[in-house]
This record gives sequence, structure tokens and C-alpha cells, in this order.
Amino acid sequence: MDAHSRGRADEIDPADQWVLNPQTGNYELRLDHSGQQPQAAAPSYARRAATVETPSPATPAAPVEAPVPGQRRRRPAEPGRGAGAGGTGGGTGSPGRRGGQPPASRRKRKQAASRKKKVLLWTGGTMALVLVGGATSAYVLYNKLDGNITTVDPVGRKSQGFRKGQAFNILIIGTDKRTGEGNGGYGDTNSPGHADTTILFHVSQDRTNATALSIPRDLVTKIPVCESRQPDGSIKTIPGAEKARFNVSLGQDGRDAGCTMRTVEELTGLTVDHFMMADFNAVKELTTAVGGVKVCVEKAVDDPKSHLKLPPGESVIEGEQALAFVRTRSSFGNKSDLDRIKVQQQFLSSMVRQMKSDDTLTSPTKLYSLANAATKALTVDTGIGSLSKLQELAGELAPIDTKNIAFTTLPVVDNPDEPKPVTVVPHPTQAPQLFAMLQSDTSLTEVKKKEAQAKNAQAQAQAALLKGPRSTAAEVRVDVYNGSGITGAAQATINWLQNDQGVTRSTNRSNAPEKAARTTLTYAPNQADQARKLADMMGLPATALKPGTQDAAEREPMTLVLGSDFKGAGVPLTGPVKAPKDLQKVAADKQVCAK
Repeated sequence: MDAHSRGRADEIDPADQWVLNPQTGNYELRLDHSGQQPQAAAPSYARRAATVETPSPATPAAPVEAPVPGQRRRRPAEPGRGAGAGGTGGGTGSPGRRGGQPPASRRKRKQAASRKKKVLLWTGGTMALVLVGGATSAYVLYNKLDGNITTVDPVGRKSQGFRKGQAFNILIIGTDKRTGEGNGGYGDTNSPGHADTTILFHVSQDRTNATALSIPRDLVTKIPVCESRQPDGSIKTIPGAEKARFNVSLGQDGRDAGCTMRTVEELTGLTVDHFMMADFNAVKELTTAVGGVKVCVEKAVDDPKSHLKLPPGESVIEGEQALAFVRTRSSFGNKSDLDRIKVQQQFLSSMVRQMKSDDTLTSPTKLYSLANAATKALTVDTGIGSLSKLQELAGELAPIDTKNIAFTTLPVVDNPDEPKPVTVVPHPTQAPQLFAMLQSDTSLTEVKKKEAQAKNAQAQAQAALLKGPRSTAAEVRVDVYNGSGITGAAQATINWLQNDQGVTRSTNRSNAPEKAARTTLTYAPNQADQARKLADMMGLPATALKPGTQDAAEREPMTLVLGSDFKGAGVPLTGPVKAPKDLQKVAADKQVCAK
């Protein structure tokens, strides 16, 4: 008997002969129009979706005189449209439904869509190495996954979630601590670990873009005094160091992740809101959980130190092989840590793409494995130390497209204090320029667009603020402080003001008390005409002018602090800082082959 004659008559859809009996709550076979229900109940759709029990071929179906109210007539088959093309159904399949989709199929599609939506809300929230990867619908196993997370409460810092409507920064720390199965053989077994791989992840105010700034472990920088919470719960005050390798900001001398956060703040001038830390196991377990990560190398690799072996072109790696890939130094570039950073960025970009791919998002097995591995791998600050808080983080990160995630490295130069440099120091001009970009929330992926928007807004604000009378150049009194980090910036400005602009009452007050992100001119209400004149000369934006509330004494000077946005004496400070020339960067949506 074919599908057109099983369990129906008079062109009535057999699925519509099953009607709900309100007394029993079951669906039952209805063979006449009288509304009487048969004695035997049919299988419930809730239990056996899209399955209809049909009369035996030896027992003819009872005649149906007229359609039961609410039944639908089956549409005649269209020419060339068979059951397999979404028509009335055929063979032993499910009864036909409008659009060719049985109820269970539609329900599964809705469930899949709902699952994917929930997964996307978790994007970036449950792993340390890749903030914008996917995770599972973790609420199902909330207690198990929540219990996986290890938290640290940095001393003296208040972790209060995210700054809603503001840009925020998360420090991702990859430690080289040799804990975990199979990791003792990498050497330095008893070390408490260092800040081996460190990325400052800056998320824009409008949540449309992010910048991942890698900080070289061999960078010589200032490590400030910090209080660190020890394993026994006690608090230890650890002295600072003026010139130390960045990687000793963690683990060494009892320093915890809070010390690394303070070191990054000292270096960049940015506030670090949260941290995520992971060890070697995170790389192995996360890559295995997603079924491997695609990487590309220009030439074959056979590294006896890391034991990495890869053919030229693309490969999919996971576990020990993935760890070997991110640890390899001698197979790429000039065999330096800076070239290894580039390879790590390429790896992380690929991992981001894999974790956001349909391959991962539509696989419940992969999603659970990923969430379980990620939460086990994480050590975080208490501000994001639970699944609910990680989910909140995921909601902040979900709108960011991979094409708007830029990986870059802090610009550096060889350490001039070393005859044969093995360490590096921040580039004297490019590093402050990049820090200023992050401080002004300017994206590396859309710099031109941001510049145009900011320039227009600042021009309008400046036009309004700078209306009014102006003093002559000879009447302007100003003290100049150097907060730019550029040696000689204050004296160069004084020379330009006095010799080229006629501002003879200007004085070099040497270095500012601390580095300044932006140039500012502070003045009293009765100095407004002087401020307008100096702003005209220097091309200061309205945002640089800081009016006070009390009038100044007759000969009291204004205060000009040169910041990281200082580009040179006489160079107008309009618009946000541009990206440093030749800045190395890679967008997360691009596949790049390691060289």
C-alpha cells in the first residue's frame, strides 16, 4: 500500500486523523466525523514524533463520509514534485506536512537554532587562550563546570564585573609552569612558572572590535612593588624592580597574577580589569576538544627541540603537537621569541575561527568537551570567577566579528644597555603611539574610519570651545612638562614656542610626575584668552583643554603636559593617534602561513 492510501480516505491527510482527546491528553485515531473516539489510544506525538500507526492492509479503513472539522485537505502533487522533494511523503517515512517538514523535524530545527543562539552567547566566555571562541550550553551542567574554575583575588583590587558602556581590558597569561601529565619533560620542572605568553586583550567601547597586544617575555621594563597573595592565604609585599624582564612579573619571588596586572598597567597606562591564566595543559586540552586547529607552514618543519614535525602547507594539529607548535622557536623566522609570538598569533587566530565554526557550534559533544576543558584550564580573578560572570563576559564579546579582532605585538628595539642584546625595550616612539591608540579606543582594523569620526567630532567641539578673544603670543605664559616618554620633547616644544611663535614667557619644567596618555593644557578662567591662543598655535583639540574653577594670579602660568599623543614640536594634535608605521598585525579571520 502506498503513502497515498494508508490510513486515510477522501484526500484527507492521515496525520490529521489523529486528534487530541482532552480527557486523556493523548492523540487518538478518528475515523468518522461524529467526534466519537476509539477505545485504543494512539502513540502520543510527544513520545513518538512524526510516527503514525496505520491500519493493517488486511483490514480496510472505515469509510469517512465527510472531513472532521479542523482537518486539512492534502494538496494535489505538483507536476515534477515527488514525495522526496517535500511533497506528500512516501515509503515508510513520516506523514506529510505543509512544506514537507514533519513536526519533529521542525522541532529539531528550532532546538538547534536555540542551542546555537545560546552557544553564541557564550562566545569568548570560557577559555583563556581565545576569548572569542565558542562554548557549550553550560547551564545544563552548571555546578560541574562552575566547580572547575580556579579563582585568585588580587590584593588591593576590586573586581566588579565589566564597565558597562566603556572599553575594558583583560590580561591573558600563558604560564610555562610544568604541571600536568607529560609536561615535566619540558625542563625547569620545579619552577613556579613565568609570564611566558602574555596578551592584553582590549575590547572597544561599542563592542565592535578588539585588539590583542602581545607583550614579549624578554621585554625589560619596570615591575612595581606589589602585594601578592600566597598559597597559604598570607599576603606578601614584594619589592619592585626598575629594569627587569617582564616574564618574572609572575611566579618569581612569590608574585601572583595581580603583580603582572600592575606591571602591564605601569607599562601601557591602561587599566587592566581582569585576568585569565592558563598553563601548558590548556593548549593540549582545548585543541583536542575542538577536534584540532588548522595551521599552515611555508616549509617542512622537523624541530628536535620541540619535537614538532609538519609537512609544508596546511595541517590540523591538537594535543602535544599543538603545544609543540606554539612553543617552537628554532623553526621560524630568525629563531627569536618575537617570531614565535607571530606564530602564536597565527595559531590563536585559527583557533578562534575553529571555535566559532559550525563544526564546533553544532556539535554537542565538542561543545561540552570544550566547556569542560576550558573551565578546568582557567585561573581567573574573582570578578569573572563563575559561569554566570563568564556568561556575562561572553555577552559583551559576542558581537565582535573575527575580521575586527587584530593581533599585534608591542613595538620594541634591542636593549641598548647590552653589548650583545638578548632582551628588548619598548620602541621610544612607536610603543607610546600604540598605547595612545588603545587609550583612545582606536581600532587597528578600522583606523581610518575612527580617525574621520573623531576628527569631525573634535573639530565641532573645538570650534565651539575656542570662540572668544585671544591674547597675543607675548602675553601667553605657560609651563611645559614632558609626560610623553620621548626624551627632549619639552625642550623641543619650548624652542619652537619661543623661536618660531614668539611665546617668550614659556618655561621647561622637565618631566611630568608620571607618563600622560594625552596632552593637556590646564588654565584658569581668567586665562581663557591665553589658552585659546596657545591652542591655535599647537593645534590642540578641545579635549586637551582643561579649564579650572578659580582665577589665577596675575603672572601665574598655565600648565601644558605633553602626552603620548605628542608627535613633535609644532605638529598639530588633532584626531586620534595613527597606527605606528610598519606595525605588524594580523586579523583573526585571515589564514597566514608561518615562515
